[in-house]
Amino acid sequence: MALSSRAHAFSVEALVGKSSKRKSQDPREEVQTDLKEENSREQREARRNSVVGKSQQPEKQPKTESSTTTFSGCGGGSSSCSNGNSQKNLEEDDVIQMELQGSELWKRFYDIGTEMIITKAGRRMFPSVRVKVKGLDPAKQYYVAIDVVPVDSKRYRYVYHSSQWMVAGNTDHSCISPRFYIHPDSPCSGETWMQQIISFDRVKLTNNEMDDRGHIILQSMHKYKPRVHVMEQNSRVDLSQIQCLPAEGVKTFSFKETEFTTVTAYQNQQITKLKIDRNPFAKGFRDPGRNKDVFDGHLETNTWRPSLMLELKTFGADSQSA
Repeated sequence: MALSSRAHAFSVEALVGKSSKRKSQDPREEVQTDLKEENSREQREARRNSVVGKSQQPEKQPKTESSTTTFSGCGGGSSSCSNGNSQKNLEEDDVIQMELQGSELWKRFYDIGTEMIITKAGRRMFPSVRVKVKGLDPAKQYYVAIDVVPVDSKRYRYVYHSSQWMVAGNTDHSCISPRFYIHPDSPCSGETWMQQIISFDRVKLTNNEMDDRGHIILQSMHKYKPRVHVMEQNSRVDLSQIQCLPAEGVKTFSFKETEFTTVTAYQNQQITKLKIDRNPFAKGFRDPGRNKDVFDGHLETNTWRPSLMLELKTFGADSQSA
């Protein structure tokens, strides 16, 4: 029994000692194992990131194309489909294009400094705005209108010794309400508009702020630019009497070379010469001799000329008798 008890005690001490040793060794082993695991984990993550980075580098650029391609397959839900439809509508609007006719002549004037005469009675523009449009829906009805807006809030003066326009001060355009000139063919189908050149040669510019003839009111010695608007017909809005542009269904076009300065008399002699040379209604300035012959012929055909000569002869006879 004694041996068995001693053996049992020895075995218990051995077990307790081993467990204490194991307990004393466990923290070190845990730290070492944790360090090894962290190192191995960091190495694996570094390798993984390097591999993923290499594989994702060429895919970073096409991310901007997602906005233009998301609407092609609306499988994500109603919100993605609505965004796609709005983008489609924007792209359809962007399809509408407009080309300025006679752009070469406009550029010649623009290089010199285009001037437009404005009068109380109203004066037509030369060159006139003539455009051609494409990309409309052939079956839909459209209005086409033009207005003239200020380029800036400056007032200008012409310096003769340098032949240049210089800023003379600031101005306020809020006192003049903008006016729209609706093309007389409006409304018209998109097919008809695209088949013809849209001309605004009947537009007149005036400096009469009390004008009641529908002319476009401008201020002298200011810079302006014409704008052409294509408006889809809307049953809720009477576009024939618009005072401002509708909030939707409008496409606006403007051309840099059509900017001009308003004057009551031409300031630049080069502009005067170019307008006389290119304006078909300025024949009287190009060929004064021919017009003098026409005027003389007009006098010969009038019946009141012989009676005038008779009165002159009578007056001469009376003076001689006296």
